[in-house]
Parts: sequence; C-alpha cells; structure tokens
Amino acid sequence: MLCKSGINGEEVDLHHQKGNYIYRTRVMMLALTFMGFAVACFVLSNSLPRPYMISKIFATDSAFRSGINKTSLDIVLKNASMKDKTVIITTLNDAWAKPNSIFDLFLESFHIGKNTQRLLNHLVVICLDEKAFSRCLALHPHCYQLHTKFNFSRDAFFMTPDYLEMMWGRIKFLAVVLEMGYNFVFTDTDIMWLRDPFPRFYPHADFQIACDFFFGNSYNVNNRPNGGFAYVKSNSKTIQFYNFWFYSRKWYPRRHDQDVLNKIKHHEFMSKIGLQLRFLDTAYFSGFCQRTRDLGLVCTVHANCCVGLENKVHDLQVLLHDWRRFMSLDPIMQLPNSSWSVPQDCRTSFQRGYSRKGD
Repeated sequence: MLCKSGINGEEVDLHHQKGNYIYRTRVMMLALTFMGFAVACFVLSNSLPRPYMISKIFATDSAFRSGINKTSLDIVLKNASMKDKTVIITTLNDAWAKPNSIFDLFLESFHIGKNTQRLLNHLVVICLDEKAFSRCLALHPHCYQLHTKFNFSRDAFFMTPDYLEMMWGRIKFLAVVLEMGYNFVFTDTDIMWLRDPFPRFYPHADFQIACDFFFGNSYNVNNRPNGGFAYVKSNSKTIQFYNFWFYSRKWYPRRHDQDVLNKIKHHEFMSKIGLQLRFLDTAYFSGFCQRTRDLGLVCTVHANCCVGLENKVHDLQVLLHDWRRFMSLDPIMQLPNSSWSVPQDCRTSFQRGYSRKGD
C-alpha cells in the first residue's frame, strides 16, 4: 500500500519501512545478546583458576613467605634428602614437643617400626616456635624454625583462627618446598610409622593422600582424604595444584584445608593440569576413623577422629604397646586378624563432637 508522507511529498512503502524497523531491532537485540555473552565469558574466565593468575596471587602473600629463608631451608632439606630429592616433613609446636608427648611417641615409632629407623635420616621437622625448635635440636638432626607473626606454640583448637592459619600456612609452606624441587612425604606428628610406606605408594601418581574413610578404589574421588599424610612429587602439576588449593580458600572462607580439598577434588582444573591423584588405602595407611584389622599390613596409624592432646597421647602409647607385643611374637604367631586395643580415650572424645589440631 502507498501513502504520502509529510516530508517532501515522497511516497513511502509502509511495509518496507516496517521491515527495516524490525530488521534494525533484531540486529540491536543480537548485538546486546552478544555483548552480554562476552561480558559473562569475561567474568567467568577471570573467575576460573588460571595457573599464572594463582601463582601471582600466591606470590604476593609476603606475610607468610617472609618467614622462610630459602637458603637455610635448602641446606636442611638437602642434608635430609634421599637421592631423588625426597624428604619426609612434619610440623611441630611447643604443645606437641614437650617431653613424653606426641613428638617423643612419633620418633619412637620410627625406632620400633619395621624398616623405619633409617627413614629418620630423611625426616625434616618444621618448628613453629622457639621452644619446639630447641626441643627438636635436642633429639633430631634436621630441624628448621619457621618465623611467622603468629603464635603457634599452643595446642590450636579446631576451626579457631589459630588453627586455620596453621593449616593454611602448612599448605603454603609445602608449595614452597615443591617449588624448590623437592618431593615430600608430609606426615602429621600424631601418625605412628610402623612400616616403611614407600613400597605401598603408587609409582606414577603425582599426589597421593591418606583417607579418613576409604571406599575401596584408589581413584574414587568420593574417598574422604585426610591432609595429615600425603606423598607429593615436585613437578609443574603439583606446584599448580598446591597454589590452586591455597587460592581456593577464598571461595570457601572459614574452612580448613581438608574441607576445601574435598570441594576442589571434583574441579575441572584438576583434569586440565593432568594431575594424577590417588587415595591411599586405610588397610595400609590407617587411623582411628577407619582402623585396619591386619597388623601384618599396616604402615602408618593416625590418631585422627580424636579430640584433645591428652587423649591422643594416651591412645598412641597404647598403640605402640600393642605394636611391640605383636612384633615380639614368633612370625608364625603374628596372625592377620590380630587387633588393636585402641581407640580408647579417643573414641569417647570423638563422640563428644569436638575436634582439635591434627584431627
């Protein structure tokens, strides 16, 4: 249909004019949609963990890194290192270093364990205060004092600010060790070493970790890991992983490292970097949460699922007594179904529903 417009008497095809309007509207909507999609992609891409971004943020955490003298640390690590640059690392504060406490039991387990005494030559104790450092030097050759602005000398109650700072500080420190080119077995001090664990490690895994609860398959990410014991090889994948782990605490505030690990173990970033992750069987790497029944297999036992220093000390003393009795038997009498007398005090403490450092 034709009609006269009011401008210069030109004839305009109204259908054509309407078509142009619709076309322009669609183009504008498509442009806005594209812009929205681009903005969303930008925001998403900047929220995803990229190795260079994580490393940059991690490197700026000078409050912790200023407490590490890499030169003196490297001397200690080198003196304790195996031929392949592997060390065993534990952390120690004054509360756990006192005579007849956790540290004494920890060292004793190496002395009475099967093929474990030689591993003391490769144990590095990271001391969190001066008293722990002095006590370590009196008992062990490879001690390193970490200087921080925080007071870690007390027994840190579970989920308090001191506890969280201690746990996340541990992750940061271990990342530094990886960056320095050292493989490590990290062990909490309330873990008793009863057999050499190295034959039970998976040879091709980058990161392997003990469990509170193990469900029968070392690849199953639904296993419940415990950050108190892990064997980690130094390579680009594990360095990125530890940086990612530490960075992820920003997504899960007021959570400790183990809780965050349970979140990020499903993250696509893990597959993107190609990390070979395995979970250690509690038949060999046991604890009070899920005990092994076979003393003929067990390598380590962790006083996890346990509340309080005194309860840990009591039950670990009983555990070492059980172990001595088992090892004193004639090999023919060392039955696979021999059982522990523990947990005792730890069982009742766990039922009260509280937790502390090292749980």
